[in-house]
Amino acid sequence: MPRALFIADSLQINLKRNCHLNMRILKSSKYKTLSSRKSSSRKAAILPTVLVHGGAGHIRDDWVKCVKFGVKGAAQRGYKVLQKTGSVLDAVEQAVRVLEMDIHFNAGYGSVLTVDGDVEMDAAIMAGANLEGGCVTMARDITHPISLARRVMEKTNYRFLAGDGAMSLARNEGFEILPKGALVTKASQKLLQIFKTTNTDTLYNVTPGTVGAVAIDACGNVAAATSTGGLTGKLSGRIGDSPLLGAGTYADNKSGAVSATGHGESIMRYNLSSRVLALVQHKDYAIQQAAEQILKQMTKRFNQTGGLIAIDHRGQLGICFTTECMSWAYQQANELHCGVTVGEDEVEIVNETSE
Repeated sequence: MPRALFIADSLQINLKRNCHLNMRILKSSKYKTLSSRKSSSRKAAILPTVLVHGGAGHIRDDWVKCVKFGVKGAAQRGYKVLQKTGSVLDAVEQAVRVLEMDIHFNAGYGSVLTVDGDVEMDAAIMAGANLEGGCVTMARDITHPISLARRVMEKTNYRFLAGDGAMSLARNEGFEILPKGALVTKASQKLLQIFKTTNTDTLYNVTPGTVGAVAIDACGNVAAATSTGGLTGKLSGRIGDSPLLGAGTYADNKSGAVSATGHGESIMRYNLSSRVLALVQHKDYAIQQAAEQILKQMTKRFNQTGGLIAIDHRGQLGICFTTECMSWAYQQANELHCGVTVGEDEVEIVNETSE
């Protein structure tokens, strides 16, 4: 049995134990900005922040360094854009674009394949100030579906375009249309081969991760963005949670912003992002507490795993996952934080000229 599939089986067997362990350790004081208590009503200054994730699930041992490098680079890029333009939408879009160009992530160039061997991508972006959003699904032969989602939001009267309609907009907006198959990588082909030789619906826990970003500025404006290639071996036309506002992506200045990752069908059914932010807005939960509670409930109800990153309207951060790993990074002022496993929080100081 391939090592990746053995790991996936072990994860399923130990799901409940790992979920409990992850929730407990994530309350560690190492996450200084994360609180497991209900938040104080005292008004505090908001530090502009860009937080990204590279997907929840299993990360190959030989990819860990590259994955960390990727999410840190994305967080830095997003933060630099936020400082330059002041736009949280620009920040999350540019952060995700970095990850869409990295083969170690399941988005853009690193996207996994359908059962027919094709790349079909989903993406969504949302602004918390006015609840505007843009979503695309079944996007093909473009490197940056997240930017196409933003064009849907800003250049059309619609909020969701799929397949040929999305690609027509891409052409009209001057996106480079790549030759068919240009996004197919050797890694994605290998995963598809494994899928076809195993008795499983999809390779969920061994598929590289969906990517996403959330950001907040000093005025409390938030935004969220998520991009994915979906599931290895999925049927053509399958749509996951990532492009669905309220499920895989959501932003509202009254509560915060969330980008989710994990088992898409479960995240859709549970409306994960909206549930997390509802606890913040209506029950005054701290964002970390809300994330832990909702993810735990979803895992218990559907016996499926997931993860998410979040920023609430006060600037507090939430990082939570019930999988083996989830890569994440954020920049706040000159501090760059990064982690992959539970309890991990690598911190480095970056200078203003760092890319």
